Amino acid sequence: MNVLVCDDDKAIVDAIGIYLENEGYQVFKAFDGIEAIEIIDQQELHLIIMDIMMPRMDGIRATMKIREANKIPVIMLSAKSEDYDKILGLNIGADDYITKPFNPLELIARVKSQLRRYTSFGGLETKSNVYQTGGLIVDDESKTITVDGEMVHLTPVQYKIVKLLTANAGRVFSIEEIYEKVWNEAAFSPENTVTVHIRKIREKIEINPKEPKYLKVVWGVGYKVEKI
Repeated sequence: MNVLVCDDDKAIVDAIGIYLENEGYQVFKAFDGIEAIEIIDQQELHLIIMDIMMPRMDGIRATMKIREANKIPVIMLSAKSEDYDKILGLNIGADDYITKPFNPLELIARVKSQLRRYTSFGGLETKSNVYQTGGLIVDDESKTITVDGEMVHLTPVQYKIVKLLTANAGRVFSIEEIYEKVWNEAAFSPENTVTVHIRKIREKIEINPKEPKYLKVVWGVGYKVEKI
């Protein structure tokens, strides 16, 4: 998922960027509200971290501008002395705030919480190339898969399998169908190939691969992604 970090302090932007990238997020950087608006117009974003006090356009005015046409979650950064601005930020559309100096682990937790909330309430579902069931989201434009807001790293073949099954959630596909649609060739004894990939996918997307929530086997028939 894509996160924009906006602060006039380059060191803070770079530090937050490192923490987010370590969690698998793609980071875009801006140093005032005007730059942030320009990036929002050009990129597909899923969350914004916005400082309040910045030159040219501050975080309050930038958030008001964003809210004119966008539901992207906004987490505001504020100094302890800016309590009034924090309250104002929440009133004009910010989703959360965190006070400087902050614990990086707390910031990451708030980012994940907002992304879960955003995806759960359908913020991404308006796109025709996004497939979702429960907390499992396949974004075929960015070729990314997230589970409960956390990025899942799959091989290209694994991605194709998850996309096929999630785009048709609830439908059971035979092993032969999966092989032919993913590998684009006739299936000759594909059982071991598909089964191995299914097992590896479960290890990545399921909390307990032995009791899967999403990727289910229908004995004697094939596999499906549960429609939740």
